[in-house]
Amino acid sequence: MDINPGDVVRLKKQHPCGSYDWQVGQNSADIGIVCLQCRRHILLPRVIFERRVKEFISRGKTSLG
Repeated sequence: MDINPGDVVRLKKQHPCGSYDWQVGQNSADIGIVCLQCRRHILLPRVIFERRVKEFISRGKTSLG
């Protein structure tokens, strides 16, 4: 899965604040995401993040090379 900082994704499970939408912040072995409603920041292992993504809402900048 091609994941870039700035991507906005919708996850399968709802956050306790009621939002499904998250923005990708950090892109490494662990993916840092920020809830767009309450601004809570969490780190998920890449494998679990890829399993939980339902769809991409918008794409951030792509890194070249």
